[in-house]
Amino acid sequence: MTVFNTKLNSLLGLFEYQLDENPFQLSNVFSNLSNELHIVRVRDLNGCTNLSKEIFILGYPKFFTPNGDGVNETWNINGFDSYANEKIYIFDRYGKLLKQINSKMLGWDGTYNGHPLPSSDYWFKVVYFKDGISKEFNSHFSLKR
Repeated sequence: MTVFNTKLNSLLGLFEYQLDENPFQLSNVFSNLSNELHIVRVRDLNGCTNLSKEIFILGYPKFFTPNGDGVNETWNINGFDSYANEKIYIFDRYGKLLKQINSKMLGWDGTYNGHPLPSSDYWFKVVYFKDGISKEFNSHFSLKR
């Protein structure tokens, strides 16, 4: 479940919130969001303020465990099919490129040149195109052995 919180909790009740073209609501929490670009709109109850912001939601596994037990053996981003030609680059903590994949592939198995890598945090960058414009998303995940 993906939850987006606008972080205006101290002002809850003074504003209403809208996700994409859905109706405005008093809660600033949105659940079960798809992996894509969304527009959040915020307005005060008096109609004096109307703000909008594009947000990109990308759900991905925070860890994986390639230990041969058949569970969480590979790491990949699922549900990213609406973007053509996306590329996912995986790096070690020093910035060395370890693997390039896309969401349609099986995923990364935690190896480099056929050798298993140690438990650690690994970084990734997703490059995708939206309306012909190249965009990037960066974050990290853990490999646990």
